[in-house]
Amino acid sequence: MKQPKFLSLVLLFTLFITSLARADEGMWIPMLIGKNYDQMKKQGFKLTPEDLYSINKASIKDAIVSLGGGFCTGEVVSGKGLVFTNHHCGFESISANSTPQNNILDNGFYAKSYAEEKPVAGLYVEFLVSIADVTPQVMAALKGADDAERGEKLEKISNKLIEQATKGTKYRGAVSSFFKGNQYFLYLYNKFSDVRLVGAPPQSIGKFGGDTDNWEWPRHTGDFSIFRIYADKDGNPASYAAGNVPYTPKKFLPISLKGVKNGDFAMVYGYPGSTDRYLTSNGVRLAAEQTNPVIVKLRDIRLKAWKEEMNKSVDTRLRLSSEYNKVSNYWKYFIGQTEQLKNLNIYGQKQQEEADFTKWAANKPQYANLMSDYQNLYATYEPYAIHKTYINEGLLAPGFVDEALNNCFGQLALENSKRSTKEKAEIKDELKKVNDDYIKSYNLIADKKIFTQLMTSWYTDIPKDQHPAFIEDMVTRIAPGDPSLAFSKFADVLWQTSDLIDTTKLKEFLPHRSVDKLREDPLVPFVINLNPGAYKKSVFGTKLSDFDTQKEKLDRIYLQALLEKNEGKLMSPDANSTMRITYGNVQDYTAKNGKHFDIQTDMDGAMKKYKAGDDEFDLPKTWLDAYKQKNFGQYADHGTIPINFITNNDITGGNSGSPVINGEGELIGLAFDSNWEAMSGEIAFNKDYKRTICVDVRYVLWCMDILGHADNLISELEIHKN
Repeated sequence: MKQPKFLSLVLLFTLFITSLARADEGMWIPMLIGKNYDQMKKQGFKLTPEDLYSINKASIKDAIVSLGGGFCTGEVVSGKGLVFTNHHCGFESISANSTPQNNILDNGFYAKSYAEEKPVAGLYVEFLVSIADVTPQVMAALKGADDAERGEKLEKISNKLIEQATKGTKYRGAVSSFFKGNQYFLYLYNKFSDVRLVGAPPQSIGKFGGDTDNWEWPRHTGDFSIFRIYADKDGNPASYAAGNVPYTPKKFLPISLKGVKNGDFAMVYGYPGSTDRYLTSNGVRLAAEQTNPVIVKLRDIRLKAWKEEMNKSVDTRLRLSSEYNKVSNYWKYFIGQTEQLKNLNIYGQKQQEEADFTKWAANKPQYANLMSDYQNLYATYEPYAIHKTYINEGLLAPGFVDEALNNCFGQLALENSKRSTKEKAEIKDELKKVNDDYIKSYNLIADKKIFTQLMTSWYTDIPKDQHPAFIEDMVTRIAPGDPSLAFSKFADVLWQTSDLIDTTKLKEFLPHRSVDKLREDPLVPFVINLNPGAYKKSVFGTKLSDFDTQKEKLDRIYLQALLEKNEGKLMSPDANSTMRITYGNVQDYTAKNGKHFDIQTDMDGAMKKYKAGDDEFDLPKTWLDAYKQKNFGQYADHGTIPINFITNNDITGGNSGSPVINGEGELIGLAFDSNWEAMSGEIAFNKDYKRTICVDVRYVLWCMDILGHADNLISELEIHKN
């Protein structure tokens, strides 16, 4: 296929001029949000574009933070660096600070002074400093590059641009791609690594409904936690130190107690992780029919093994709960995504879009065969797709595999004389974190069971002609014809002889770790063979890398064609963990079965779900007493406390904890979930069913104030009652 020329910058910007898309769909780049301004005003937005994004004055962007590199979003809500985010975003920090003697995960916690705030190892936040369009520079550097050269040249020009932009600063720079490599922006971030846990409700509030209610509406979940950013005495980022002080932000969000009603303007401002809205029908079919069911199956193995052990003691539950939480969230997500891809006929919709595209492209040689090229590419790849899924969700899933691989490669790097002292210090810190996390979550019974079942499932599901020799030989040697027995016996041997699995042996081994000692360990040959780079090369040859390279090329051409085809229309780029604004309204909906869902839930509804002693639907005695006494403070609405509400905002993973902001720029809630009827949203937005589930900020404040008696925290906030 002839390689088309890149779109001109003028055409790219033209695409942001005229809005023909629904305003509730799209994750928009803050720097360009002025192109959406007229539509936002029609829906109830009362501020200016400069109030949202500015590099010359404080704007709302300066109150938004990315947590831990983008896994969640938070918002600054006081002039002393107080940050709200979701409970499930803070879950790992909360559980890490919990013990059977001081179980803040179950009992809740609100610091009554700075001294009581708890340092959180490894957690950091980043503020966005600025965005700059660097498309001309990147495209000039990539001009004439073939597929093999493109990645290297892109890295080189990105590093050059970042170096120029960050020179003389302490900012972190990143060049991010949009529209599958048709546009590039340079982002600068300011990183704060001293972040402390300030408060969280009991998990019976923060996780009310558990897995049963997850990804469902109506919800009654107090999904919030509270952190504080610290800086040095001059307000600069600094590592944790007792002398650090609460950070004074450029901007923080005021909080509204006015509540919401159907049709109110609502905006979500945060860091959505990833979407794939331009995925072709080939990818939709593959996900729905093959890869998603495998992901669900393999995660189910881990969840069941952990749950059996978690039910045995409080200590085990606390140690395993964070990992369990992370895996279970997307276990149910992939169930829902598969169901809705089928229910909403996304495959058929994509096929129709592609048929229309092919008609448009018929007289354009550079695009005419694009859809048939996709079909041929997927036909070659599909026999290996399940195996590729098994690598991350199966072979590499047991905790000791990741821990052992990190120790092997980390120690090699430490013994490399070419590494600088700074690099070695960073490697040591990372290895310590990896080993500490592994030791904390290790459970002999669950881990052995998970390893045996995952490997047996892999052996059964993957075609024999794709089995690597080292695994096939193992099964033949230990228990021919009985892979389950073979892997069980192999696990027994590893646990008895390796210094890298059982945590007692591991703790004794780590101070004396060396490359030579690692080579002697019986686990090392196995995990080295599982190393993704080596494994893929030995099993697949270049099949997987060829697919990735060719798909990237086709995607880039397809998006270039769509930008050309839709010239003059407003198109939203896929989410890619960069800051975005999505705007819409508080809005009810009616499901396909005709059932109508209102915008709001409250404490009365939570009481109808309440089950004393239940893992998912219990509530604290303080909650029940306050409800019975109608102790609602200033947060009541029609004789009860509102808990959750829904909007039609377009969000995805990474948006968890994002502020939901009204037309006056006030915080009204925290986004934390999406609804079951639109679980296909990462691939296809559905305007009729897609809803964002938000915890009402009045419930957050009620929990802090009435239940937590956190008067010191409430006094920090700027609360607007009217």
